[in-house]
This record gives sequence, C-alpha cells and structure tokens, in this order.
Amino acid sequence: MGLTDKQLEMCASSRWNFSRLRALILNCTLKRSPELSHTDGLISIAHAILEKNGVSVELLRPVDYDIAPGVYPDMREHGWERDEWPQIYEKVKAANILILGSPIWLGEKSSVCTRVIERLYAASGDLNEAGQYVYYGRVGGCLITGNEDGAKHCSMNIVYSLQHLGYVIPPQADAGWVGEAGPGPSYLDPDSGGPENDFTNRNTTFMTWNLMHLARMIQEAGGIPAHGNQRSLWEAGCRPDHANPEHR
Repeated sequence: MGLTDKQLEMCASSRWNFSRLRALILNCTLKRSPELSHTDGLISIAHAILEKNGVSVELLRPVDYDIAPGVYPDMREHGWERDEWPQIYEKVKAANILILGSPIWLGEKSSVCTRVIERLYAASGDLNEAGQYVYYGRVGGCLITGNEDGAKHCSMNIVYSLQHLGYVIPPQADAGWVGEAGPGPSYLDPDSGGPENDFTNRNTTFMTWNLMHLARMIQEAGGIPAHGNQRSLWEAGCRPDHANPEHR
C-alpha cells in the first residue's frame, strides 16, 4: 500500500532520528501466509511510515506459528508437544514498539489476537534489569479492520491489555477501518474505499508517529524511571509455592 502525498511529506520533513528504534507488528489475522489479509492492507501504512523514518520493522502472522494456548512462557513444559511462542517472545523483547493488528469477528478481536495477549501475559512476571516488569519502557498500539461494528471495542481491549502488562500507550494509539455492516466489502476489496479513507489514513498516521515519538523519548530518557514501580522491592504477589503468581 503506497503512502499519500501528505504522509510522504510528513516523513520527508521530519527532523527526528528514529533509526535506533525497532518495531514488531503482529498481524493476528486468521489467514496463513500468503493468503490475502485485509488487515495487512491497513498495517502496510504504518509499516511504510516506520520504515521511511529509519525504524527497523518486522511483520509476522502468529497464525503461521504453532502457538500453544496457556499463560506460561513455554507450554512445552506444561504438556504441549510444540510451542513456537518463545521465538516470537524474543522478538517482542527486542522491540521498542509493538503493534497488534486484528480483524473483527462477532464484535471481538480475533482468537489469534486473544492467544497472543495471553502469551504476552505469560512473561508479565519477568523483570527487567531495573527490577520493573519486563515490558516497561516499550510502547504499544493496535490496528483493526472489519465489515461489522466493534473496532473501538477491540481497540479498548487490546490497548488496556498492553498497558496492564507494562506497555506505555501514547495518545491516539489505535486506528481502524470498518466497511458497510454485513456482507459488505473488506478493506482491500475493489471499491471498498478503505485505502482511500481519509479518516482512517489520518488516524493510522497519528498512531504511527505517536508511537515513534514516545518510543524515542523513552529510549533517550533511559526508560521509565525505576522508582516506586519495582516489583523487585515489593514482596506482595511473590509466592514461592506458586509457579506462576499473578503479576500484580
């Protein structure tokens, strides 16, 4: 998906250096690669803006991986023969920016997106070098597509989940496109109006720039100040007799 002239001008006139940032985009479509994903169409706008500004970007579809259900870091240790989440988690830890993309099904985010958030939660008790929860110092947002109501509902659930785990959510950290309710066209269908929709393009652009700005600010500040938020200095919630204590 190409950027508009306005989006290109914003990239060309930027005076900020984002080249030290890494972004991971997880497209939680139900369709395995290389099947057409309408969510990929919307994601491509944010992807292009990030790359135009020197951000290192990786895009993958969790549905292409064998991700076991559960809330432990490696479900192979809990009865599952295969679990490829640990390799995705390494990419999550390396990224300053995390964007979750999801279609809408029955008014909700996809089952794949739910599983991804559950597996992100699996590491929510881990700590960084400052003794904070491991996701501190990272920023998150989301992109939603569908031809039924529910975009804001999905976004509320996703960005709430990310901040609960420790991600920082910048202003206007979500964007979406919904077509005509019912069996109407999806984002990339001919004459859907999705790629040309000015409202969606504006919101996606704002989200992407806000993610970059806040990630850069946090990086240059050396992370979130480690005072008053260190689990390593707080005993509540730490039970040696429980393998996966509730992280809060």
